[in-house]
Amino acid sequence: MRRSQNGFYLSTALLVAANLLIPVAVYIFAKGFFPYKPLLPGLAQYEELPQDGSQPTPPFDRLVFMVVDALRSDFVYTDGTGFQYTRSLIKDGVAMPFTAHATSPTVTMPRLKAITTGSIPSFLDVILNLDEADTSSQLSAQDSWLAQMKAKKTGKLVLYGDDTWLKLFPDTFDRADGTSSFFVSDFTEVDNNVTRHIMPELRQDDWNTMVLHYLGLDHIGHKSGPRSVNMVPKQREMDGIVRSIYGAIVSQPHLQSTLLVLCGDHGMNDAGNHGASSAGETSPALVFMSPKLKSIAKPATVPAPFNEEFQYYSKVDQSDLAPTLGALLGFPVPKNNLGAFIRDFLPLWSNRHDQVHLLLSNAKQIFDIIATASGVSLMTDYASSACEVLPTVAEELACELQIISRSVNSKSSDDLEERLFMWLQRAQELMSSMASNYDMSKLIQGGATATLALTLAMASLIFVSDCRWTLLPFAAITILYGIMMFASSYVEEEHHFWYWSASAWLLYVTISRYDRANRRRHTPAITAVMVLVVMRLIRGWNQTGQKFAGEPDIVKLSMTSNPQLLWCLSITTYLTTAVKLGDGLEGLPRGFSVALVTVLIASALAFKVAFCNEDSPELVVGFVETVLGYLGEASLVSRAQAVFAILALSSVYPAYSLLTQPYGKSRLRGKFMKIKSRHIDMKTLHHLYTVLALTQSRVTNLPLFLLFQVLQSFLERLAPGLETAEISTTSLVLQLASFFAKGGTNAISSIDLSNAYNGISGYNVVAVGILTFVSNFAGPIWWASATNVLLLQRRLPAATNSAGATGGTAGTTSGSGEGRGRGRGVYHQHIALWTLFVAASLGFVMAACTALRTHLFIWTVFSPKYLYSMAWSLGQHLSVNVGLGGLLYWLGTR
Repeated sequence: MRRSQNGFYLSTALLVAANLLIPVAVYIFAKGFFPYKPLLPGLAQYEELPQDGSQPTPPFDRLVFMVVDALRSDFVYTDGTGFQYTRSLIKDGVAMPFTAHATSPTVTMPRLKAITTGSIPSFLDVILNLDEADTSSQLSAQDSWLAQMKAKKTGKLVLYGDDTWLKLFPDTFDRADGTSSFFVSDFTEVDNNVTRHIMPELRQDDWNTMVLHYLGLDHIGHKSGPRSVNMVPKQREMDGIVRSIYGAIVSQPHLQSTLLVLCGDHGMNDAGNHGASSAGETSPALVFMSPKLKSIAKPATVPAPFNEEFQYYSKVDQSDLAPTLGALLGFPVPKNNLGAFIRDFLPLWSNRHDQVHLLLSNAKQIFDIIATASGVSLMTDYASSACEVLPTVAEELACELQIISRSVNSKSSDDLEERLFMWLQRAQELMSSMASNYDMSKLIQGGATATLALTLAMASLIFVSDCRWTLLPFAAITILYGIMMFASSYVEEEHHFWYWSASAWLLYVTISRYDRANRRRHTPAITAVMVLVVMRLIRGWNQTGQKFAGEPDIVKLSMTSNPQLLWCLSITTYLTTAVKLGDGLEGLPRGFSVALVTVLIASALAFKVAFCNEDSPELVVGFVETVLGYLGEASLVSRAQAVFAILALSSVYPAYSLLTQPYGKSRLRGKFMKIKSRHIDMKTLHHLYTVLALTQSRVTNLPLFLLFQVLQSFLERLAPGLETAEISTTSLVLQLASFFAKGGTNAISSIDLSNAYNGISGYNVVAVGILTFVSNFAGPIWWASATNVLLLQRRLPAATNSAGATGGTAGTTSGSGEGRGRGRGVYHQHIALWTLFVAASLGFVMAACTALRTHLFIWTVFSPKYLYSMAWSLGQHLSVNVGLGGLLYWLGTR
C-alpha cells in the first residue's frame, strides 16, 4: 500500500510538471514563430530631384478614404448588388476599378497595416486584432501615408468609424469619433455614427485627409452571410454615401482636387466570415473616383460578369496603395513599403521624366528594404553584362537597378518605364517569397519542451493505469492525428477525422460494453443504430472546413428555411434542461425550485428570442413573433445580465451542497448515498452550464445540445462498464467533434464574435475574452463537464447507480492507482491521458510548422492551426479540463 501511495505521488508530480511545461512550450515556440520584423525608423524624405529641380506635381491635394469593412469585389462590380451609382461612375470613366489582393490573415488590423504602410504585417496581429486594449501594435513610430499627410501640414486628419485606426495611429487624427468593431450584432448604429459626420466635414476646408470606416456590412456577413436579406440594402446605403461624397467633390470649389477612394479591408467567404485565404476573403474591391480620372480611365464592362474567383478588372496588391497615394497626393513613399505604383495612373503625368522619377523613387525605396534584409548595396560597381550570373536574386536586383539608374542619367533608353515595372514586380516577388525571420533556436526549444511534457505525461500513466490495452485506441487516435498535421488539406478538413473517430468509437463501446453495463432494454444493434443516427445529425448540422464552406447543411436546408421547426427544437432543448434542473434542485422547497427554474429558463429563452430578432429577424416568425410582442422593451444587455445573475444564484445551492454535503429529506445517509447525492449536484451544475452554453450559442445551433443530451444519456448507461481510459477517449473525440459541429474550423474566419458582448455595455478585454471563448468552445466545454458526470457515475454502487445498473464493477477498487473506488486515481488517469494528447498534438503541430516553414500555406493553414492549438492547450485543456474540471471532480469525490 505504501508503495502504491508513493507511486501515486510520483505520478502526480510528473503530471503537474508536464502541465506546467505546456504553456512554457507554447510561449517559447510562439516567440520564435511570430517575431516582429525589423522596420526602418523615421519618415521618408524626398532625396533625389529630377533634372528640372522639382518634384512631379501631384494631381490631388485632399483624400477621402472610405473603407467598407468586408467589401468583397463582387458586391460592387456585379449586377444585382446595391452599388448602382458607383458602377455608373465606372461606366462614365470617372472611377477606376480594381480588385485589391489581401494576403492572409484577412482580418482588419493587419489589413489596415498593409494598406497604410505598404508593408506585410506579422501574423501575430491576428491575436492583437481581438484585443482592443492592446497598444503594442501601434504604428505611431512607423512611416505611413497618414504620417506623410500629417507631415505635409496642409490640413487636419479626421476619422469616423472603426476605432482600430485610433489604436494603430494614436495622436494622429485631429478630429475623430471611433466605434468598436466587435459589436457584431449592430448593423445600423455603427454606420449611422459615421454618416452623421460626413456632410459637416465636407463643408469645411481645414482638412486634407478624411478616413471613414463602415462596419455594418461586415457585421451582416458574420451574422447571416453574403446572401443575407440585409446585404443589398446595406450596399445601397454605402452607395448612397459614395453619391453624397462624389456630389460634394463635383459641386464644392474647395473639393475640386479631392480623390475619393472606396475599398474593403478584406472580403468574406460564402459563410460570411474572413481571416483565411479563400478567393472571397482575399478579394476586396478598390475604386478610385474623381472627375480628373476621366482622361486616363480605360473602358470597362459594367456590370462585370460574375467570376467565381472574384477577380474583376485589374488586380493589384493592397500594399500598392501606399506608393500610389504618395504619387497622387505628393508625398514620399513610406519607408517600409513593399508595394508598387499602380501603372494605370502613370498617364496622369504627361512628362516622361516625371513618370520615370516616380517609378525610380519607388524602386529605390524598396531596394533600401532589400539591402537591409540581405546586405547588398548599390555602391558596388556591377558590370552591365553580369546581372544574370550573380549568386543571389538580391544582387541581381541591385545590379539591374544600378543599370537602370545609369540609363536614366544618360537618357539612353526608351523602355525605362517597362523595365522599372518589371524590376518592381521581381522585387515584390523576392520579398514575398523570403522566409520569415524565424528564430530556429526557439522553434527547436519549444518543440523539445513539448516533447518533454509528453514524456512526463507518459511516465505518469505508468503508475495509474492497470489496464494497458484500453489505452491503445487513445494512442492510435493521437498518432493518426499527429500525422495529419503535416498535410495542409488534412488540417483544413480536420473535422472529418473527428467525426469518423467519434462515430467509430461510439459504435465500438456500444457493442463491446453493452452487456457489461447490463442494459437489456434494447439489443446492442438497435442502440448502435440510434447512436450512429445521432452522430450523423451532429456531423451534418454545420458544413465546415475550407473545401465545402457554405455548402448545404442541416442548418441551411432545414433550420433557416423552416424557422418554426428550429424554434420547436430549441424550445424542446430548453424544456429538457429545465426538467433536469428541477430534478437536481429537489433538495430546495418545491415551490422555490420550480419558480427558480421557470424564471431562469424563461429569461434565457426571452433573451435568445430578442437577440435573434436583432441578429436574424427573418427567423422570428409564427408563434415566436407573437411571444416577442410580450417581451417588453428591455435591452439585450440587461436581458443577458439577468440570465447570468439567475445562473449565478441557481449555482449557489449545488455548489454549497458539494462543499458541505447537507442531508435533506430526500438524501439518505451513508457512503454510497453521499456519492449519489454529490453526483446529483454535479449534474445540476452541468445542466446550469447547458443554459450558459445555449445563451452563448447561435440560435441555429441550439438543437445540437439536445443531441448532445441524447448521447450523454446513452453514455451514462454505459459508464459503469467503462474503464477510465475509455471515458477519456470518449471525452476526447466528442470534445473535438462538437467544436467542429458548431461550425468551428482551423481558420481564423470561423471565430464567432456574435455573442462576445452578451451582458456587456462597454469593452472589457477579460469579459469579452471569456465570453468569446465560451461561445466558440461551448461544445467542448459542455463535454468536459459531461465527462466529470460520467467519471463520477462510475463510482456509484451497482444497486444505486443512477442509470439503473444492477451489476458490473463500478463499486470495486483495483489495487493500482486506477482505483475505481478512489476518485483521485480515476481523475488522475483521465487528466494524464488528456495531457498526453495535448502535449503530443502540440509537438506534432510545432514539428509541422517548423518543417514546413517555407511552405506555400504556412501563413494560411499551419499558422492558424498553431493558434488554435494554443487555444486548445491553454484554454480548453489547462483552464477547463484541468482547472475547472479538477475543481468540480474534487468537490464531487472529497
